[in-house]
Amino acid sequence: MYHIYSSRRQFLKQAGLVGGALVTMPSIASCLNPDQNKLGVALVGLGNYSTRMLGPALKETSNCYLSGVVTGTPEKAVKWAQEYNLKQQNIYDYHSYDDIVNNPDIDIIYVVLPNSMHAEYSIRALEAGKHVICEKPMAMNAEESRQMIAAAEKANRKLAIGYRMHYDPYFIEAKRLGQEEEFGPINYMECALGYSSTPQAGSWKTKKAMGGGALYNLGVYPIQSARHTKGAEPVYVTAQATTKRKEHYPEVEEIFTWQLEFADGTLCNSYSGDAGWLDRLFAACTEGFIELNPATAYTGQQGKSTNGTMDYEQVFQQKLQIDDFARCVMHDEESIVNGEDGLKDMLIIDAIHEAIASGQRARVKA
Repeated sequence: MYHIYSSRRQFLKQAGLVGGALVTMPSIASCLNPDQNKLGVALVGLGNYSTRMLGPALKETSNCYLSGVVTGTPEKAVKWAQEYNLKQQNIYDYHSYDDIVNNPDIDIIYVVLPNSMHAEYSIRALEAGKHVICEKPMAMNAEESRQMIAAAEKANRKLAIGYRMHYDPYFIEAKRLGQEEEFGPINYMECALGYSSTPQAGSWKTKKAMGGGALYNLGVYPIQSARHTKGAEPVYVTAQATTKRKEHYPEVEEIFTWQLEFADGTLCNSYSGDAGWLDRLFAACTEGFIELNPATAYTGQQGKSTNGTMDYEQVFQQKLQIDDFARCVMHDEESIVNGEDGLKDMLIIDAIHEAIASGQRARVKA
C-alpha cells in the first residue's frame, strides 16, 4: 500500500553486454516473441522525453523491448500502438494502471511522470510485481525515496533511477580520474546545469505541488557530478534561490545556487536554473584538473583534463541505461544507479531546501 501519496574498461564491458542492432518497423514484430528472452518494458507517461529518447532507445535495446504504454491521452495511445506494434491489451490509462499486475508481457515499468507522481506510481508498480526504473529526480524528498526502496525490497524487485550519465564514456572517465585521484585529491569543484528558456504557460514544471522548479528538474545533475567525481558524500549545504521573471515562475524559484561541503573541506559551487545556459563539471585537483563542458547533454559532450583532450564515441545513453537495467534483472544484479543512489541525492535536495528556508548552513542528514 502506498502511504504518502568505473572505469573505461567497465564502460566497454557494459556496452558490450547491452549493444545491439537497430530495430525498426515493421520488423519490430519479430522482437516481440517472449521466447527470445527479452524483457517487456512499459513507459508510464508519453511526454517529450519518452517520445524523443526512451521510445527510440527501446527500438535499439538488446535485452528488452517496448511492450506497453500508460497514457491519459487516447490519441497518443493510437500513435504509439501503430509505431511500436503494441498489443491492445498492453495499452493502459491511469484508471487501469493497477491491472498491469496481471500482464506477463510487462516485466519493467519506466515511470516518466511529473516529479510529484514518481513515488506513487513506482510503488504501485513494485507492488504489482514489476521491476521499476523511475526517472530523475527519484521523488519529492528523502522520505518518499525510502518508501520506494522499502517497496522494492518487500516485493523483491529491482529499482533504478534514470541516471543516464553513468553510461556515458565522458562521465565515466571524469569519475575514474576523480575517484582514483589521478591528479591528486580534488580540492574544489564547480558543477552546474542551466538553460536559457521560458517555460510554457501552465507547464507542470512551474507548479510547486507537482515538483516543478529547476532544483528538481536540473539540480540532480550537478549533485550527481559532484558526488561521483569526488567519490564522497557532502556533509553540509548552504543555498540560495531567487526569481527574476516572476510572471513565469509564480510558485517556484527560477534560479538555485548551492555549495556542497565535504568532510575533507572540499567545496563545490553549483547552479541550476532557466536564467542562463551552463552545463559544466570542473574539478581542481592538487596536481591538475578535470573538466566536462558540456557535461550532461544527450550527445556532444566534450572533456579535457591534465592528461589532454578526451575523445570518446558519442553513445545513446538511454539505450545503454535501459538495457543494462534489463541485464541486471535477468542476472539478479544490482543496478549501478539504484534507489540508494537516488536517496542520497534527495537527502542533499532536502538539505538545500532547509538551507534556503533558514538562510543557514544545513547538515545533510543520513
